[in-house]
Amino acid sequence: MSQSRLSTALEQEGLVLPEGPVAVMRAPGGYDLGGVDAGRLVMVHGFRPEFEASQRAGLKVATELPEGVGTAIVVVPRSKTLARHMLAEAAATAALVIVDGQKTDGTDSLFKDCRGRLGDLPSITKAHGRLFWFEGGDFSDWRAGPPQKGPHGFFTTAGVFSDGEVDRGSALLAAALPAKLPARMADFGAGWGYLSKAVLERDGVEHLDLIEAELRSLDCARLNITDPRAAFHWADATRWATSAPYGGIVMNPPFHTTRAADPGLGRAFISAAVKSLTPSGHLWMVANRHLPYEAALRDLFREVAEIAGDGAFKVFHASRPKK
Repeated sequence: MSQSRLSTALEQEGLVLPEGPVAVMRAPGGYDLGGVDAGRLVMVHGFRPEFEASQRAGLKVATELPEGVGTAIVVVPRSKTLARHMLAEAAATAALVIVDGQKTDGTDSLFKDCRGRLGDLPSITKAHGRLFWFEGGDFSDWRAGPPQKGPHGFFTTAGVFSDGEVDRGSALLAAALPAKLPARMADFGAGWGYLSKAVLERDGVEHLDLIEAELRSLDCARLNITDPRAAFHWADATRWATSAPYGGIVMNPPFHTTRAADPGLGRAFISAAVKSLTPSGHLWMVANRHLPYEAALRDLFREVAEIAGDGAFKVFHASRPKK
């Protein structure tokens, strides 16, 4: 079996972890921690599905990097700003910082920037990625800071979906919503609250659940949505169990966990919506035009119509779920 970059560094390159806990920041499912004692691990997750997976595996979990860890392993995310923020947090807390990620996620650029500050650094290139490590260093200027309000009037922060501008698909869906909505509503994958705000501006809404798996996004949503009818839930929408069914659900489901599109994510959102709706409930959904959701919608709802869209996106209204 091929070794990971981390196990190669530990077993072949002389990397020695200092005493104390080993915090692993935002590791995806299946990340190979071979060679590290599981009893020392603290899995730091802001993404609920990974948080729950680590819990099920019996590992210690946290949403923030703990103080006093011996080692911090920064698993590089796709967002450059978030990657720099994570590295700055790690450098300020841990005796040893290990950075590991794919080249397609900008790890080589991060390595170059760190070498510019610290000089030559040990590293391993393997399996289209790079791992490097260092001790000490001031990266405080790389911290992202608290959420900021952008020109669109919403608070966003590093690493959240569509942090620089309103997502075009979400804007199409918001514009297509009817003037009156059911009393009990939910936003599956609510992000930083753009669609939720549009829902609360419609007549008839008495309660709205914002269900979002990314904690950084949900923290922004709390700033953007101050309406007392809104309730916030850090949860995986595909596993959400509501206490009472909804009359309507809106969603702009994610379509990838890596760079490759995965229509299965959207289908999982649709299936979860069916379980959460009343027998006469409604779903309003936007998706990239190339993703094949029509069959899933028609399999699970009695009425399905494309009500808006453009060359890149399609907006659906589905009603009367088949249960």
